[in-house]
Amino acid sequence: MPALELAEVILAVIIGTLFAIVYSLRVLILLERRVASMESNIQRLTQRVLKEETIIEKVVAGRKGRRRK
Repeated sequence: MPALELAEVILAVIIGTLFAIVYSLRVLILLERRVASMESNIQRLTQRVLKEETIIEKVVAGRKGRRRK
């Protein structure tokens, strides 16, 4: 009987390890989704900043053309 108990312990350790791996993969997937969301937000913000920069550059270029000599 002691050999059967040892096999049960080994089986429990293996199953526990598999559950730990599955849980860690779940956490990694959730973190990856969160990072992807952050990246898309950053991308949208940079696009807005780029639009504003082009508007500012046009205004500044227009003012340089109107300067008196």
